[in-house]
Amino acid sequence: MKIAILLFDRLTALDAVGPYEVLARLPGAEVTFVGAAAGFVRTDNRSLGLAVDRTLAEVPAADLLVVPGGFGWRAAAEDPAVVDWIRRVHAGSRVTASVCTGSLLLAAAGVLDGVPATTHWNYLGELERRGAVPTVARIVEHGKIITCAGVSAGIDMALALSARLAGDDVARAIQLSIEYDPAPPFDAGSPAKAPAHLVEAIRARLAARDAAAAR
Repeated sequence: MKIAILLFDRLTALDAVGPYEVLARLPGAEVTFVGAAAGFVRTDNRSLGLAVDRTLAEVPAADLLVVPGGFGWRAAAEDPAVVDWIRRVHAGSRVTASVCTGSLLLAAAGVLDGVPATTHWNYLGELERRGAVPTVARIVEHGKIITCAGVSAGIDMALALSARLAGDDVARAIQLSIEYDPAPPFDAGSPAKAPAHLVEAIRARLAARDAAAAR
């Protein structure tokens, strides 16, 4: 199974690495990190680099396409080479998946027109403006398209996808192998649960970082 994970400048590391840690353990998995150019891309906090294995031109097709998000999503969505590549690979993929604002890249490629999908809670309005049907859920499956909410949801999505592709026991075995047994110290992982002042603070912080990334 050929798995292509898109990399672009200012992506969120866990959006790509979380699903990788799960999907790379599938039987027969061949994972390739794909980007516009060879070399390293920097993550959204600029302190971590991830290596591009193959360029877009070198990976014309994949069984499974994974598109992460991050503050660089807007620049990537405005890059015709990236958008065209997503569109082409999706056309022949067995499954197309996104994490967080990666769904906005799928939307830019026309993949989500009229399709129920999710993203990070702060960007549901943007998802609707780009033609998708925004859905408040951690994971949304629609045919061969699977989208998930912010950052950490990518691990859950990858496990659900593993069960679809290889069966529940394989997915459970992967979960056990990575000891994915979350027990967060706080119950503040969604705007419905977090204190209102934190929700507004995060909205303001994200708006500022989006503005900076757009410059």
